[in-house]
Amino acid sequence: MSPKSETPNPKSGETDYAAFAREVLNAEADAIRRIEIGPSFTAAVQLVLDATSGPSAEAPGGGSLVVSGLGKSGLIGQKLSATFSSTGTPSHFLHPVEAMHGDLGRIRRGDAVLLLSFGGNTEELVTLAELLKQDGVPMIALTKNDGPGNGLARQATVTLPVGDITEACPHELAPTSSTTAMLALGDALALAVSRARRFTADDFQKFHPGGGLGRQLTPVVEAMRFAAGQNLSLIDLGTVVQDAYALAEQHAKDSGLRRPGALLVVHPDGTLAGIVTDGDLRTALIRTGPQVWSEPIDQIMTSSPTTLSDTALVRDAVHIVREKRFDEIPVVAADGKPVGLIDVQDLAALKVIEG
Repeated sequence: MSPKSETPNPKSGETDYAAFAREVLNAEADAIRRIEIGPSFTAAVQLVLDATSGPSAEAPGGGSLVVSGLGKSGLIGQKLSATFSSTGTPSHFLHPVEAMHGDLGRIRRGDAVLLLSFGGNTEELVTLAELLKQDGVPMIALTKNDGPGNGLARQATVTLPVGDITEACPHELAPTSSTTAMLALGDALALAVSRARRFTADDFQKFHPGGGLGRQLTPVVEAMRFAAGQNLSLIDLGTVVQDAYALAEQHAKDSGLRRPGALLVVHPDGTLAGIVTDGDLRTALIRTGPQVWSEPIDQIMTSSPTTLSDTALVRDAVHIVREKRFDEIPVVAADGKPVGLIDVQDLAALKVIEG
């Protein structure tokens, strides 16, 4: 059901606009909820996998998923092509009109094609589908239905119907709910294919080396500045506080870097015993006075602190910093021995949090 077509009265404040906006969102959400997922979806996943999973006689270098659509559907298609590409499926977008004027050569034998048209009878797209069918190119139609009156569905190998949809536009003219539904179903297809490929976070990082996503997926050991035995002191249990800090200052001087805001304390076997932050030291000084400098480091350390594995990603460090408000997090190997320390300034330098 589309939102009411009454024009909000500006003099009544923003309440009318807010109510209208909720109606639009509800209409688009309903369009997604009503999509039925059946056997054709599984067939579409397999069609994409068969075309793009590796070399074949038709595509020695492996096939691609070519996406095409016109108008608003074309814009949705461009986004879906980008999603496939970033989640492990080679893909590019082809404008159906340009295809009729020389760009049809972008589609090779061995490729698969995803065609988007809500009504299913966009002339340029149906013509493209007819030509592709003659060449035996497998096609997926993302469209309203698979009925006999749908020209695109008649040509396609597999049809993914989004169903009958009433646009959120009050006049039921502007593509709104229909394009939202096509986008959602296309995303589901892309992610299902990605899941079938066992596409991992490491794979994702390879396709996103820059920007916030790439930085979030950087291994934490590549982001930390303080490495154990280099510019980060490992303090033995029982070491006097004053001696521990003197050792840390000397390491900082030798490395040319500032001293980290925490010391890591280790057991005789080298495994992590605890952490002492500068905040811990201040608290101890307030509580017991200057004599704290003569106490064993054990007395002021936090035992069994929250740690990160040396296989963790920067996003894992960001989660701990945001959830627990820690400024320093020890990074440990599988054997429990510390390999370094990542602090909030390391994350700020990557621009994944605000410094």
